[in-house]
Amino acid sequence: MSPRIGVLALQGDTREHLAALVAAGAEAITVRRAVELDSVDALVIPGGESTTMSHLLRELELLEPLRARLADGMPAYGSCAGMILLATEILDAGVSGRDATPLHAIDMTVRRNAFGRQVDSFEDDIGFAGLDGPVHAVFIRAPWVERVGPEVTVLARAADHIVAVRQGRTLATAFHPEMTGDRRVHALFVDMVTGRA
Repeated sequence: MSPRIGVLALQGDTREHLAALVAAGAEAITVRRAVELDSVDALVIPGGESTTMSHLLRELELLEPLRARLADGMPAYGSCAGMILLATEILDAGVSGRDATPLHAIDMTVRRNAFGRQVDSFEDDIGFAGLDGPVHAVFIRAPWVERVGPEVTVLARAADHIVAVRQGRTLATAFHPEMTGDRRVHALFVDMVTGRA
């Protein structure tokens, strides 16, 4: 039976993540309300703007239900802004009152916009632990990981910085695999959800 995986549909590449999950063998739905969050086996948090996403999570009364599901062990995958939100600590979190809010799902410290502004966005082929061959990675105002806890596995680096990690059944990348047509990262996540990886 296919896992039911939600994509947090507040901002970002929602449609692309849905398509990648379906191609990887999951049933995929959008999540904007607590009742939808309750109906999924796992969640993808896409890219976007982490302070805006945090604000919308609070406004839609999703922040605490999402934190509770993550604390209870719901698998999650975050790309770019999603990686930022899954962290325990966010550096350069934003202006007071509109800060990016950590969800405390992966024991890591993440720096927002670490690779630079929009004009500094880039693409690179990077090695990714557990996948055959390099992954073509698209970095858009991307974060990087500055610290990982003892239970976090580093999966990929770019320019000597950590850009992909895993802790248990939670995965995060600083880049956007949904934009390239390479479905291996999503397939890895689906396998994590079902217990095959």
